[in-house]
Amino acid sequence: MKLFDGGQAPNPRRVRVFLAEKAIEVPLVAIDMTSLGHKSEEITSRNPLQRLPVLELDDGTIIAESLAICRYFEETKPEPALFGVNPLDKAIVEMWSRRMEFNLFSPIAQAFRHLHPAMKTWEVPQVPEWGEANKSKAIKVLQWLDNELSERKFIAGERYTIADITAMIAVDFMKPARILMPEECTNVIRWHKSVRDRPSALA
Repeated sequence: MKLFDGGQAPNPRRVRVFLAEKAIEVPLVAIDMTSLGHKSEEITSRNPLQRLPVLELDDGTIIAESLAICRYFEETKPEPALFGVNPLDKAIVEMWSRRMEFNLFSPIAQAFRHLHPAMKTWEVPQVPEWGEANKSKAIKVLQWLDNELSERKFIAGERYTIADITAMIAVDFMKPARILMPEECTNVIRWHKSVRDRPSALA
């Protein structure tokens, strides 16, 4: 088994944080995305979409997409449960995971891809207006999330889950996306500090 990893890119990091929470060690194959290593034949032959991370199992089976990889490891090592512990909890975690993916992570990523000069040759065409529009979308979601976090410790409840990993990755990605955290989002700031203080955040 080996995991083709993309360094500090958000999705590869999301899997590494998940693995760290599970105390699972997987051999990493470092891919330099800055030199377009994700477009190499080594990666393209395994994932034609040329995206990382990619997990290759011992029998040659390929699993791409960060959440799919996390789901695989959740099933192989259920504890600690990061996708929920019973039918209702799993549904709640899934709901919040999707909310963080589509409503927070995605707008921040779009702002980065369409506004950052380093992405000019990656995101063709860059549409600056779309990048700016997504900045405001992300801010509105943070303000909504701040109200939600006034009532609980973590994104999906009182336990740390995959929803917290996705949201942490998203908030960390605000810096390169040049989006400032609203000062009034004190609950988000409190939550973010708590998840950033976990050892897994350094993965």
